[in-house]
Amino acid sequence: MTEIKSGAGVLPGGKVLHGGDLFERTLGKRKLFLKKKAGGFARKAVLYALLVCIGFVFLYPFLYMIVNSFKSPEDLMNPAVTWIPSSLYLENYVKAFRTLDFARSFGNSLYISLIAAVLQTAVAAVTGYGLARFRVKLKGIITVLILATFVLPVETLLIPRYVMFNSYHLLDTPLPLWLSAFTGQGLKAAVFILVFQQIFAGYPVSLDEAAELDGAGKYKVFWKIAVPIGRPAIVLSMLFSFVWYWNETRQSGLYFGEVIKTLPMRLGSFAASYESLYEGAGTTTDAAMSINEGVTLAGTLLSCLPILILFILLQRYFVESIEKSGITGE
Repeated sequence: MTEIKSGAGVLPGGKVLHGGDLFERTLGKRKLFLKKKAGGFARKAVLYALLVCIGFVFLYPFLYMIVNSFKSPEDLMNPAVTWIPSSLYLENYVKAFRTLDFARSFGNSLYISLIAAVLQTAVAAVTGYGLARFRVKLKGIITVLILATFVLPVETLLIPRYVMFNSYHLLDTPLPLWLSAFTGQGLKAAVFILVFQQIFAGYPVSLDEAAELDGAGKYKVFWKIAVPIGRPAIVLSMLFSFVWYWNETRQSGLYFGEVIKTLPMRLGSFAASYESLYEGAGTTTDAAMSINEGVTLAGTLLSCLPILILFILLQRYFVESIEKSGITGE
C-alpha cells in the first residue's frame, strides 16, 4: 500500500498530488475564484450605477418641483439659490390652494373617479367571468369587438358620444362617465375584461361543480369562489381605473363644461384662474402678487398629492395585484 505523505492531495481518480503540484492547483483555484468575484462585483457596480442614473432621471423633475415650490420670489430671481431655499415660503401653497379651489375640486375628482372605478371594475369582473366560465356563442367575435374598443382612438368616439348624451340631456353631470363605465366602455375597460377573463379561466372547473352540487347557484358561485380568486385583478382594476379617471381631462372637459371642475381641470386653467382671483396679478409689478414658477409648481404638487398618497398607502397591494394577475406576461 502506498503511503500518502503530509502535504499531498488525492484527486477523485486516485492520483496523488505532491508539493508544488498541489500548491499550483490550489493557487489556480483561488485566482479563478477571485476573478469570478471581481467580475460579479463589476457587474453589480455597473447595474447599480445604471439604476441610480435611471432613478435620477425619474426623480429629478419631482425634486425640482418640490424645491422650487417652496422658494420665495426673491429666491427664484437669485441665481445663487439652486437646491436649498433661503427659507420655506408657504405663501405659494396658500395661493395655489385658493386658485385650485382645492376642497371643492378634490371632492369632485374623488367621487367622480371612485364611482366610475367601482362601476368599471364590477362590469369588467362580470364580463370576464362570463367569457371564461360559460360557453358563449360567438365568443371569439365578442372578444375581437372588446379588443376593438381598446384599439380604436378615443377621439373617434367623442363626438358621437357627445351628441348622444346631449340628446338625453345628460351633459354637465357625471352621468356620461359613469354610464360609459357601467356599459363596459370606460377608460381602458377592455384591458380589465381580459385580465379578469385570464384570472377566472385559470382555476379548475371542479370548484364550480362542487359548489353547484352543494346547492349553490351561478350567482353564489361567482361571489363565493370567483370573487375571492379574482381579488388581485379587482385591486388592479380599481387602482388603475381610479388613477385614469382622476387624470382624465379630455372627456371631463367635454361632458362637464364649466359646471363641474376636477383638480386636473383646474390645473389646466391655473394661470387664468390665478389672474382672475388676484386682480391685476398679470400686470402688477409686485413680484409677490404676480404668478411665478413657485406658485405654478405648488399647484402642480397639490394636484398630484392625492395620487401620491394613495400610491404610498397601497403600494404593497398594487405590486402584489400586478404579480398575481399576470399582467406582466409571466
